[in-house]
Amino acid sequence: MPQHELRVKVTLDATVSPSEDPARVAEALRNVVGGAQAEERAGAGSARLATEDERALSHIRDQLRDRHVRSAARRQLLLNGRGRTSSVLLNRQAAAAGVVAICGSPGESPLGPIRMTLESDRLQAAIDWLTAYAEG
Repeated sequence: MPQHELRVKVTLDATVSPSEDPARVAEALRNVVGGAQAEERAGAGSARLATEDERALSHIRDQLRDRHVRSAARRQLLLNGRGRTSSVLLNRQAAAAGVVAICGSPGESPLGPIRMTLESDRLQAAIDWLTAYAEG
């Protein structure tokens, strides 16, 4: 199923500690969605990026495939699903380096994780597409 039929909003949230540059945290968030168009907000205490650009979901899907973490992502997304939304934690240091890496707990990312939230009327289909092993 083409992802354009899914209509998924991807929101990324991260805390910004006083010793961090908010612009660098925002850059890590942008890395997660590749070249997708997104609304950004970064300042003292927190950073957020939100997008409905299809390229974001495709980039994340490619990263999950390339890193061989589709099953871990699927498990977390299904476990954390509530109605139209689900979330998973991503390693912030990996995101800063342009890599999408799943965290099993907040402690796995020393500066704090990035919370990626997916929102869709067809959440199950979105999770299935995002973590699929078959092409298509």
